[in-house]
Amino acid sequence: MNSDWQLFLTQQGATIEAGVVRRFTDTTSELLAAQNNTILCDLGQFGVLRVSGEEAQSFLQNLLSNDIREVNANRAQRSSFNTAKGRMLAAFLIWRDGADYLLQLPSALAEPMRKKLSMYVLRAKVKISDASNDIISLGVSGANAQKILAAQFGELPQMPLDLIGSAQTSVIKIGDTRYQINTAAQQAATLWQALSQPMQPVGSACWDWLDIRSGIPVILPQTQEQFVPQMVNFEAIGGVNFKKGCYPGQEIVARIQYLGKVKRRMYLAHFDSSETPQPGDELFSADIEGQASGMIANASPAPGGGYDVLAVVQAPSQETQTVHLKSLQGEALQFLPPPYPLPP
Repeated sequence: MNSDWQLFLTQQGATIEAGVVRRFTDTTSELLAAQNNTILCDLGQFGVLRVSGEEAQSFLQNLLSNDIREVNANRAQRSSFNTAKGRMLAAFLIWRDGADYLLQLPSALAEPMRKKLSMYVLRAKVKISDASNDIISLGVSGANAQKILAAQFGELPQMPLDLIGSAQTSVIKIGDTRYQINTAAQQAATLWQALSQPMQPVGSACWDWLDIRSGIPVILPQTQEQFVPQMVNFEAIGGVNFKKGCYPGQEIVARIQYLGKVKRRMYLAHFDSSETPQPGDELFSADIEGQASGMIANASPAPGGGYDVLAVVQAPSQETQTVHLKSLQGEALQFLPPPYPLPP
């Protein structure tokens, strides 16, 4: 986290651990605010890679699962970087800054992915740098978010992943009542002070919970190479383009789409448990003997207690069995209605 920004947030009452805002008051009340009120949070749990150079577009087009040509001054995009076997190494939210491309991903993966992507540069006229200290991203969510942001910015994006803004500050619509603001570090404090008056500042867990409830997967170090994009419904949220050219893992991703069937899908679920589920935790059901039937992709404390999770589970197990955390004797998942229609 940018040191000046961290100092500012601390002065505003933030408790910061390892560069991430954990809370302003207490996580329980903040989660209830995320559920019922309008909130503002720093997105320091994410980092940003800047891909620049005259061949940046073609470079990314050859590596990522989506059509990077569709990212422009008014449109952001979700995409993934996969292994040759089609397993996800990272999931990105991508937008433009002039001619450059900005790739948002968990901060723990920023440097590893910068190094990994740099291996493909070779003689291409491309530079990949870590811009995490230069760009501050804020999350805004709630029933009054649109009204408050319209008063601040005027015009707002209308459809999910639409974008408006200038070189200094942009706004991406994430969902019906959710927006992400990206701004230069020197502008962030002024913007925070303006928005924190009508909104409640909260910690990062609130945004993570909102992502889970929206069915947006975040690939973390614990889950790298565990899922092909369809397992985490990435095609359902617009993260895969099946008409573009080749990229690592494209043959396997396309084969699953057109010739096969996804055996595992990501589902929204809840645990009424004092045990904290973690990304990468295995799930078990009685129909599959001796091996796991699924895995936790993302987990967050839930308003009112327990934990909400995104769980990748064998489809037959989800439909007919009780699925348990870590063992058949573990806590049972309570599956919730999906936030969007699941592909067949």
